[in-house]
Amino acid sequence: MSSEVLHHPYIDPIIVSVGPLDLRWYGLMYLVGFLFAWWWGNRQCRMSHYAAQGWTEQRFSDLLFWAFMGVIIGGRVGYVIFYQWAYFVDNPLYLFDITSGGMSFHGGLLGVITVLWIFAKRNGHSLLAVGDFVAPLVPVGLGAGRIGNFINGELWGRVSDVPWAMVFRGAGDLPRHPSQLYQAALEGLLLFVVLALFSRKPRPTGAIGGLFLVGYGLARFVVEYAREPDEHLGYLAFGWSMGQWLSAPMVLAGIGLMIYAYRASAGTNASASKSKGANR
Repeated sequence: MSSEVLHHPYIDPIIVSVGPLDLRWYGLMYLVGFLFAWWWGNRQCRMSHYAAQGWTEQRFSDLLFWAFMGVIIGGRVGYVIFYQWAYFVDNPLYLFDITSGGMSFHGGLLGVITVLWIFAKRNGHSLLAVGDFVAPLVPVGLGAGRIGNFINGELWGRVSDVPWAMVFRGAGDLPRHPSQLYQAALEGLLLFVVLALFSRKPRPTGAIGGLFLVGYGLARFVVEYAREPDEHLGYLAFGWSMGQWLSAPMVLAGIGLMIYAYRASAGTNASASKSKGANR
């Protein structure tokens, strides 16, 4: 192991305080993700294939507000259920103790899917079409959130001797993977680039959302090998962490959704071709 060990730089989690209100880095990262989603979503509304589906900036603004609420509520509920269930059973009010922190991506995803389903029914869209529109808007917010985790010095990685490993306060004296940055790079930047490029052209309904599920699930599953599992949960069956057990079904669901999307598209195209042939 190198004699020169990196140490996580201490950064005050509170940027500024105004009376009883604190502006925290993690909250700022949520704001960054929200603003980017607003900007990119409006940009997508001007793309011809999305405009043809009836997407307007007003309709998107309505969706964005409710999707953000789905992230917050679903993320909190998911964290309590997936990671703090035993504590919650003994302390039900813990669910509302948002000052203690704790958000789950997988819970947030379920919250967003619920909101998208309601929005789709009310606006005459299919759930898969709405999911396709929203998927490219998500990764930057995920990446920003992981940077917030890094700034706070939380959710650190496993002990490692790689040259860029660093000592985190509260995690002992051994250097660890800065797994938060790995997640920011894979779940944030890389996944956004892949989805942005893939969604530039019309795709079968459900394909973009399916690719998001596959991309995030794979990225999260791989990085979990470098991330320290939650202390009170440890390693579960097959030596997997809770994050891996929650991500593996996402990959399978995403693959299934993409297969369904392309088969349905091929069937529709084949039917259209037969119809044209019959009408010659």
